[in-house]
Amino acid sequence: MNIIDLHCDALLKLWEAKGRLRFADAPELQTNKARLQKGQVKVQGFAIFIEPNMPSDQKYQAALGQIDYFYKEVLGKNPDMVHIKEWSDFDRIKIGQIGAILTLEGVDAIGNEISKLRILYQLGVRLVGLTWNNANLAADGAGEPRGGGLTELGKEIVVFNNEHQIFTDVSHLSDKGFWEVIELAKYPIASHSNARAVCNHPRNLTDDQATAMFKKDSMIHVVYHPPFIKESGAATISDLIKHIDHFCSLGGVKNIGLGSDFDGISQFVINLEDASKSQNLINELLKHYSEDEVRGFSSENFLDHLPGKRE
Repeated sequence: MNIIDLHCDALLKLWEAKGRLRFADAPELQTNKARLQKGQVKVQGFAIFIEPNMPSDQKYQAALGQIDYFYKEVLGKNPDMVHIKEWSDFDRIKIGQIGAILTLEGVDAIGNEISKLRILYQLGVRLVGLTWNNANLAADGAGEPRGGGLTELGKEIVVFNNEHQIFTDVSHLSDKGFWEVIELAKYPIASHSNARAVCNHPRNLTDDQATAMFKKDSMIHVVYHPPFIKESGAATISDLIKHIDHFCSLGGVKNIGLGSDFDGISQFVINLEDASKSQNLINELLKHYSEDEVRGFSSENFLDHLPGKRE
């Protein structure tokens, strides 16, 4: 069953390795092309992530550096990788090809210059999270004790996203920031978040937040990071499915997708250690849900919620 995985950090690893890793088959990459093919991952989201402690005058160049690796290493050396720059591009992915979407995990790189975000959009970014766990000029993240919401810049970015049919990602936001995005965003999404009721972690969504997402007909993509799945001990695929079960109990069966966070995590779900194992999750889901529902989780729900689809 084909999978759309909305979040991985392969670009960060490629950029940090300075050309020493091949996207095609580097064993260091949990989402290398060979593993994506084996796991039947039909579309992969590639995040641009900048460490918060990097000097601010270097952040934008680092973002461009990661995009450069996306173009020359992911796309340039692999003709069977298809860059999705428009939402209609999903329709042109052929058998044997893998779609690739650029996403932005935190807007630290743009400073306070929307013009830089416009350039990133022109280069292909189609999903934007305002921040990571830290606070920046746009918003407070889930790890910021202050727990503030969006700044005026943050609100301006959400409006930019609305105008350009870009998803605004609520994963990593503070609770207050989440509610302000829900109020303002036309295309809110959680690219890699689980249920706080199942695992009490600030990176996960509360029932009120999940319900608000579903009422807005927005997607929540569950994440494979064990600390977000289970509060202690090894995490199994069954433990991950508990989060899907919970979101379904809140009415989200048509609003659930997948966002592995591969290459951004160092702990793994048993039998789900890299993209090649992705069908293990599908096979386990088929024991609990109908084939149509699992096809929804794996890819169809996301395709049904592309910007412009329901307008």
